[in-house]
Order: sequence, then structure tokens, then C-alpha cells
Amino acid sequence: MILGIDLGTTFSVAAFVDSDGHARVIDNRDGERMTPSVVMFENGEIVVGAQAKENSVLDPYNVCQFVKRQMGRKAFSFDISPTERYTAEEISAMILKRLKEDAETAVGEKVEGAVITVPAYFDDAQRKATQDAGQIAGLKVLGILNEPTAAAIAYCHQNEDVDGNIMVFDLGGGTFDITIMRMSGDLKKADVLATEGNRNLGGFDFDNCIMMKAIQEFEEKYGIDLDDDDEAMQELRMAAERAKKALSNRKECSISVASEGKKLKVDITREEFENRIHGLIESMQGSMEIALEEAGLSWGDISRVLLVGGSTRVPAVWEMICRVSGREPRVFDPDMAVALGAAYYADSLHGESMGTRGRAGKKISVADVNAHSLGVIAFDEEGVERMSIVLPKNTPLHQVRERTFTTCEDGQTQLLVRVMEGEDEEELEFDRLVGTGTIELTPRPQNSPIEVAMRYDDNGIIHIRVKDLVDGQELGEMRIERASNLTDSEVEARKNRMEGKTVE
Repeated sequence: MILGIDLGTTFSVAAFVDSDGHARVIDNRDGERMTPSVVMFENGEIVVGAQAKENSVLDPYNVCQFVKRQMGRKAFSFDISPTERYTAEEISAMILKRLKEDAETAVGEKVEGAVITVPAYFDDAQRKATQDAGQIAGLKVLGILNEPTAAAIAYCHQNEDVDGNIMVFDLGGGTFDITIMRMSGDLKKADVLATEGNRNLGGFDFDNCIMMKAIQEFEEKYGIDLDDDDEAMQELRMAAERAKKALSNRKECSISVASEGKKLKVDITREEFENRIHGLIESMQGSMEIALEEAGLSWGDISRVLLVGGSTRVPAVWEMICRVSGREPRVFDPDMAVALGAAYYADSLHGESMGTRGRAGKKISVADVNAHSLGVIAFDEEGVERMSIVLPKNTPLHQVRERTFTTCEDGQTQLLVRVMEGEDEEELEFDRLVGTGTIELTPRPQNSPIEVAMRYDDNGIIHIRVKDLVDGQELGEMRIERASNLTDSEVEARKNRMEGKTVE
């Protein structure tokens, strides 16, 4: 069995293609289709899912949530004790391991591999961290697939008349993506034209807006700062999530807040909620317009807007899209579409490796793009370090771009390459260091030309090749020592540690 896994900020879903060629979401051991992406450590046991989420109020110090936002941050660790610490990759691996075991139990087949989805706006470090999490969980990771692309694949499998330019608006619990793609139903082809978004914007931030109102009112009435009470804050977060969902169907609701023996009922109307999230909605609108511009299109060129992700249920999101686009968006199984598309994609990859067409019998060909510009740090004419972009944002994956640089000194024997992702060539602090690599050189005079070529693979992982232009010698692919990721030996060590652990 080959899985498609939507590893979400708040919930995760696993799906597979059955013997009839249809993608099907797999129920977990609790009989639910979605597993909360929450991990609890209790008396030496690891508990994942609904029970962990329910106990987060009673024991917030031993419960880890929203870890997806920490992927690609090597400095993050969830500390159980001074000697027991877990990286974001390991916490995610625990969720993946639970999904894998539940799938094997429910279907009665062994999981042979998986495709794991990520937000389109994830950078190299976050993609690599997701890939590492799968390996730590004991999964053979067949691919890393962008979430909006996965949703489009599922949509194409279920709708034969898909042609033209579509915008996928993907708003989940913790991330937001806009992807514009040209669909060809007859050719079973999807070409991504542009992607834009915010990896730190989602339903979590809507909840924060409700929480801020409650925190302010409680402090005004009692002079107590709820930020100092971890249990009260966790209870408030769960209440805020419930209130957000209620306000999608009601004009007003209330939540109860308690701390230090004091209680307060906080009322919130939909109008007030929408005023509080107005800045977030404006940010989403801006991302839509940027994506359109970078795709070279106008709203008249978009045939449909596809809504994916549970947070698209917020009425203000729907209303903004209708107002800006001039059309009514289509809702497509917002909670399950990504996992279903990943399952179809995984099925086709597995079929290719076996020399077949997979169980689904057809493949949607996807040509994706990179979400961030890629370059290196180089010195300008004045000797100031700048980011020199080699591979611009929204370049099709696999497309190679080259740029020529020169050596700094006579007789230089090494070339240090510092790889950056971002859009700001002047201010390095606004870009992100991917990692560094060193290439051995034949001693040359100063200003000898060196060509640096860059590309992304299907998983959005960076590959860099260096060539000495003096004699035309290929210096080979550069090994990147990633600044924000685990090393190969660290991944292997954590995989071995995970094998000895049981996930409930």
C-alpha cells in the first residue's frame, strides 16, 4: 500500500488508492478521518491524536502542538526533561508513525511508501525537514508534493472537464498558499504558473484574534494577565477555535475564561471577529494579486477559484474572494482534498517504478515551480556582500539557471558557496541561509570565471553544480551543509531511536 499524507498544522490525513482505482481516506484507530497533529508525553508513553489534544488543557507542558510551524528550525526542541528532547522532525515523525500504523491496521496491508504534502510556500529547509521526518518515522518517502497541487490533482481525477487557468486558494490551520495553474483535462496536465503565500498564516491566527479579545477583557476586569497561566491559555485556545467555527454559522457566540479563581464570559459577534481579522484577510488578498501578476494574468483569465483547507469556511474569506475575483469560488472537499491528491500522485509514482500505470490507471502530469528565489552571497563592485539571484521565483522545477562569478584572490584553491533563499538582494537579513558548500579549485589568477548552476528537483530540494570556465572543467555537484536541518547521521540516529518507541 502506498499512502498520500497531508501532514497538517492542526490535523493530518492519510489516503490510498484502492483496488478499484479510487483514492480513499483511511479512518484512524478512533474511527475518525482526521487525526489531530498533537503529541503528548505521559509516563514514558507517546500519545498522538484526539486524546493528546483533549489532555492539552490539563498538562500543557507535556503536549506539543502546531509543530509544522517549527519545521526547518534547528534551534527548536520540545523538552520533556534535560536529557529527553525532541526536534520538530521527531515530533512530526511520531504523527506520521501513528498514521502509518493506523493505515496498516485499517486496510490490512503493509505501507511500502508515501508522498507527504507541504505548503507550496515552504522553503528548502522546511521541505528537507519534512522528508527527514518521514524517514525517521520509518517511511520510504517517494516524494514531497505541494498541497495546492495535490488538491488540483484530486479535483482533476473527479472532474473530467477541467481546462483553463485555475487559482487554488489553500488556507489551513497554520499556512496559506495561492497557486495559479493551467489545467488541460484532455492532456491530463497541470502547469503551475505562480505561487505565493505565507507559511505563518492560517486558522491558528484567526484563533489568536479571538484570544486577544478575551485576554484584554479579562485583564481589564481583574488585572490578571492570562499569558502567565499556561493552563488557562490552552483552555482559551481551544475555546477560541470552537468560537471561530461557531461564528461561521452564527452572528454571535460566547466563551468562558477562568484563571486564579476568577471567571468571565466573553461575548464576540461575527462583525467584531471580522474586524479583528481584517488585516489577515487583506494580506490574503494581496497574495492573490501578487500571484496573478507573477503569472502574467488578470481575473478575466481565471476560469475558477478552488477552495481548499478548513479555514476557508470562515465567511469573511469567502466574501473577500467573491468581491475581489468577481466570481463565486468552488469548495472542493477542503479537509480531504490534499490527502486524496497525494494518494493519486503516490500511486502514479509507485506505478512508474513498477513499470505500470498504478491502480488509478491514469496520471496527471504536474509541472511545478519554486516558491522562492535562489542565489548565493557574492561581493559587489564596492566589496559589499549581496544576495545574487541565480534562480528567480516561479521558475519551473528542473529548469537549470546559471550565473558566472569570479574568484577573489590570486591562487585561490577553494570556493565557499553560501546558498540563500529570498527576494531581497540588498538586505541579507530578509533572506534565509540554506547552507554552505565548499568546492576545490585549481589555483587561478584573481577574477577567474566560475559558473554556478542551480535547479530544484520534484521535491523542491536544491541541487547546485559548479564549473570552472577557464578550462571548461565540471567540478561536480556541491554538497550543501544545510544550516537548518539535521545531518544524515542525525536523521539515522533519530530513526533508530524512533524504532524503539510505541506510539499510542
